[in-house]
Amino acid sequence: MPSDSVFAARVQAVLDIPLHRFLGMCLRDAADPSAGVWFPVDAPAQNQAQVLHGGVVYTLLDVASFLALLPHLGDDEHAVTHDLTVSLLRPVAADKRVDITGTVLRRGRAVAFMRAEATMDGEVVAAAQVTKSVVRAS
Repeated sequence: MPSDSVFAARVQAVLDIPLHRFLGMCLRDAADPSAGVWFPVDAPAQNQAQVLHGGVVYTLLDVASFLALLPHLGDDEHAVTHDLTVSLLRPVAADKRVDITGTVLRRGRAVAFMRAEATMDGEVVAAAQVTKSVVRAS
C-alpha cells in the first residue's frame, strides 16, 4: 500500500485530469477513493442521441479500476492499462446519475486484473474486465 501522502497525491492527480473534471466525475466516497466514482449524464457525457456516450463509460470504468487498485500499489509502483473489454448492456438517458465501482480480482507482481461495473439506480448498465501492467513510478 502506498504511504498516505503518495495515495492522496495519486487520487488528486486522477481528480485533476481535465477530462474527468469536464465530465463531472466525483468520488463516491471522499474518505475511500477505492469505492469508485459517479458522474451525471449531462451534455459532456452524451452522444448525438442524448444518451450516455459509450466512450465516456469506457473511460470511467478504467478510472474506477485504477482507484480500486491504488491501495495495492507501493510508493514506487504505478499501473497502466493494457487491456480493457467493456460490455454496454443498456442505454442511459440524459440527466441520470451513473455510479462506477471497481474490484481487484488479482494483483500479481507485474499484472493486475480488475472488474468494474457501471450502474444507474442499482441496475448494471455496463461491465468491464480491465488488465493493468504494474510498472515503476517515475
